[in-house]
Amino acid sequence: MIEARVGSSVGELLAAEWDALGGGNPFMRHAFLSALEDSDSVGPGTGWSAAPITISSGDGTLIAALPAYLKAHSQGEYVFDHAWSEAWERAGGSYYPKLQIAAPFTPASGPRLLLADEALGLPLLRAAEQLCEANGLSSAHATFIEAAQVPLFEAAGWLLRSDIQFHWENRGYVCFEDFLAALSSRKRKAIRKERAAAQEGMTIKALRGAEILPEHWDAFWVFYQDTGARKWGHPYLTREAFTLLGERMGEHILLVLAFDGEAPIAGALNFIGRDALYGRYWGATVDKPFLHFELCYYQAIDAAIALGLSRVEAGAQGGHKLARGYEPVQTWSAHYIVHPGFREAVSEFLTRERAGVASDQLYLGERTPFKKG
Repeated sequence: MIEARVGSSVGELLAAEWDALGGGNPFMRHAFLSALEDSDSVGPGTGWSAAPITISSGDGTLIAALPAYLKAHSQGEYVFDHAWSEAWERAGGSYYPKLQIAAPFTPASGPRLLLADEALGLPLLRAAEQLCEANGLSSAHATFIEAAQVPLFEAAGWLLRSDIQFHWENRGYVCFEDFLAALSSRKRKAIRKERAAAQEGMTIKALRGAEILPEHWDAFWVFYQDTGARKWGHPYLTREAFTLLGERMGEHILLVLAFDGEAPIAGALNFIGRDALYGRYWGATVDKPFLHFELCYYQAIDAAIALGLSRVEAGAQGGHKLARGYEPVQTWSAHYIVHPGFREAVSEFLTRERAGVASDQLYLGERTPFKKG
């Protein structure tokens, strides 16, 4: 018999045991998830209540885990289910709370089943289902699942949903010029002009680990607040979150700042994974043409090449990334709906939606800036 337990904090679990299951993904690290808890970015008043589901061996060692949260809303997920919640509420149901299996506020693919043995995936998902059924939760949602784990959710009978992001792929480039050489002449010239315009009068610094000082986080907090206020209404992370992330996983962070003289005026925050660079947040206090592209996309490519990483994941949405060498890639989520009738309606919707996403990906894939033939 396998016994699964529901906790109230990732922080209360042993970091070494948790990280041994996470596959090197920075957003599944104990340091990342516990920093969100300890900084009050998740927890009381946020609509995110940590509820990690775990399985331990006979000697008490952690051998499987789900990074799960009880959600009172659908904010900070980047896989939009607002229409589902509205439909279920109109039908007389209560959509919230629901169970969210995710890295909070992070549209980056990674493992969502943290497993010492793949055979533990099914009992872990069954535990999530039982948690929903026993506590009146409408549904469970695992978002931004790495492709290798999609079959595990499918085998469990969860409904699959797909979307598109834009990722940059490192095809063995030695430097940025190697990448440009793979583009059409017109696109190559356009990117060079954008970089020159963005860098004019600026000093750009890429900082990592101990190089990131408190004043750098202070500056970035201002940038992040401005972007968060415009995009989401209010920022998801507290100021303390950035300090804790810097302290606990600074070597996995790359902070790119643009300076006008001695004053930082813009920044982009990236996380370094085993084989990818993940762009997360950006902001600026001035409106300088192409500076967003430079800090978020071109500097990220420079860094990925220098670090020997295979790709850059630049976050959700953004068709403008296509012209800058970021290609359409399919992303996945999986959904367990408790009510049979509601589950059938969502399943029919997802079948139609997947066909549209596949068509969009084909269309976008034919319009990349790379040389043809």
